[in-house]
Amino acid sequence: MNDSTWLVSDLHLSEHTPELVQAFLDFLKKRQQDACALYLLGDIFDYWIGDDYHLPRYQHIIQQLRALHQAGIALYFMAGNRDFLVGDAFLQATGCTQLNDPHLITLGDQPALLLHGDTLCTDDVPYQQLRLQLRDPQWQQTFLAKPIEERLHIAQSLRQQSQKATAQKNEIIMDVNQQTVERVMAEHHVQLIIHGHTHRPNRHNWQQNGKTYERIVLGDWGDTLWALQADANGLTLNHWPRV
Repeated sequence: MNDSTWLVSDLHLSEHTPELVQAFLDFLKKRQQDACALYLLGDIFDYWIGDDYHLPRYQHIIQQLRALHQAGIALYFMAGNRDFLVGDAFLQATGCTQLNDPHLITLGDQPALLLHGDTLCTDDVPYQQLRLQLRDPQWQQTFLAKPIEERLHIAQSLRQQSQKATAQKNEIIMDVNQQTVERVMAEHHVQLIIHGHTHRPNRHNWQQNGKTYERIVLGDWGDTLWALQADANGLTLNHWPRV
């Protein structure tokens, strides 16, 4: 019975991770048996320099997502900080509906706010400044108009800069800011927030003003695979070893 909603993020798929690509294909095939909806909450791909370059390289994934869509399973895609240039061609080829960040849904009987998660890391000021630049429509239009080789070079340069900066930052700075989390939840009138990005899978609960709040963090994919399942039994943060 297809009654589960599944949410994943931070798979970081690329041509250099064939084992993760296969794990995702296996995951998608299993979802034909139990899913009514699948949410892809960003950084599904390790980088994306344009549909024209990546679509031919991910045909197996495109086809498997399309099969889920044709089977009546609702597919949703939210951009992350690595795959924010996923475009209309990908959405049309897969049948995914693009979501803004944040996006409010209902899971079971409660509202839940979905985010990739990077906007919650407000202590990392340099990253937030870079994010504003990369999400600027004019910057994206200019970038996508460049030749593929130049785009690849720019993407590689940005990744190297990011890795260098990350190595120099305090771990706390790169995690979410709790005050930001509480502010965002108050703005959207929710007590449940679900995100990825930080690669720190967990379920955080706290009490405030007599109410219970929860922040569920999706895990990144590597030797262990993570996915949140919502069904009649509630919410389950599943993880299993990559075969």
